[in-house]
Amino acid sequence: MEQLSLIDLMHATGGHLTVGASPGQVIDRISTDSRTLQPGSVFWALRGETHDGHAYISQAMERGAALCVANASHLPVPTGPTLLVKDTGTALMDLARWYRGTLDALVIGLTGSVGKTTTRDLIHVALAAEFEGIRSRKNFNNTIGLPLSLLEADHRHEFILLEMGASRIGDIAELVDVAAPEVGVVTAIGPAHLESFHNLQGIIQGKGELLEGLPPTGFAVLPGDDPILRQMADRAPCPVIFVGEGDDNHLQAKRVRATFEGLQFRVDGVEFSVPVCGRHHLSNALCAIAIAREIGIRLPTVAQGLERFEPIEGRTRLKKIGSWTVIDDTYNASPLSVAAACRMLPDLELPGLGRRILVLGDMRELGGTADLEHRRIGELAAQLKIDLVVACGNHAEHVAQGAEASGMDPHCIAAASDLETMKAVLDCWLEPGDVILVKGSRATRMERIVEWLGERAAIEAALRGTTESRRHCA
Repeated sequence: MEQLSLIDLMHATGGHLTVGASPGQVIDRISTDSRTLQPGSVFWALRGETHDGHAYISQAMERGAALCVANASHLPVPTGPTLLVKDTGTALMDLARWYRGTLDALVIGLTGSVGKTTTRDLIHVALAAEFEGIRSRKNFNNTIGLPLSLLEADHRHEFILLEMGASRIGDIAELVDVAAPEVGVVTAIGPAHLESFHNLQGIIQGKGELLEGLPPTGFAVLPGDDPILRQMADRAPCPVIFVGEGDDNHLQAKRVRATFEGLQFRVDGVEFSVPVCGRHHLSNALCAIAIAREIGIRLPTVAQGLERFEPIEGRTRLKKIGSWTVIDDTYNASPLSVAAACRMLPDLELPGLGRRILVLGDMRELGGTADLEHRRIGELAAQLKIDLVVACGNHAEHVAQGAEASGMDPHCIAAASDLETMKAVLDCWLEPGDVILVKGSRATRMERIVEWLGERAAIEAALRGTTESRRHCA
């Protein structure tokens, strides 16, 4: 973040300073967490569903906050230098919007029902081959996370890559108004947050707000093999670059292979090898390549950059645990992402491939479609001839019903009410060489299954070592 004076802060937010605050003072750090605040930072007191930052202002002052930003109605007696605003959440957005106007960096916004974070990181590593830039931290993609990410930029950065999340119509438009992106990417559209979007058409409307907010001088990148995204392209007032395997795409991938080492393909005669698990990441990688090529990076340089990509923990990360190949995709789950992960299992070319096992936790926030969507996943697993399916949660029975109705042997299906029961099922099922896909919505904490697999493999290794020692002694 560039240095800002308190006068800048007042101007951007419309707030006013209390006695004791010096208008000429400069700040270069903002914190919303009093526990990690560094001396000299501005403490921004935000109100959330389960906490209120105003309760920690005294703590922030004790830790050396140079200034606190607070709602005037919530802080009748300031305990130190304070900027009083009408609403701290709105003020944070206002500051980020003002700060965006001071930056020369290329701002790239991306959204979608699935694949946002992986695509964000692929774009970052592709552009970082020649340019310096920053990206949203973690899943900072809402009205708090996006402003904080934007405020981390400074004059050194040549691009800013911002993830944009949404749970209802209007959310993306609000973020676009702050970030003013010049490049937009929509990764995919599918059922997600249906409790608030209500239906797929609502999701299409909401995600398309990114395209509508782009300037005529910018450009958009869309997976062109997706008919829904093809139709959305008309909403962009700027050129649209389509990517995919079809001949009607502006950037086309050929000779695509999904292997144990990652995803291999060719674009315009240049070979790419990206260490991501699953063919469904192809469009994500192509979006990164398209943006890099459009801003002048040569394809061989992009290929070298993408080879250094490292997937985030819990996002289709391939792990060797004991004798098993485990696909850790536990970060989150929606019908679109679960279906893509399931289709990946038959596609992967793995040496010594054993049985394919789907280990699935509930998909959340699907509203009235939850039963149907879980049943469809069971049906898909059977159609793809996945060997074993164990589901856990409130909708496990619906997954099981779908799999059995589509012809899967009932002895190869299990519905567990909790993770302990799921572990017991796996304990009976697992054999050396199995390939295990573990997936579920964040709230289901399916990463605990991956951890358990590690513990079980360690126990088996220890037992084998003890047996070998006894044989040697004998």
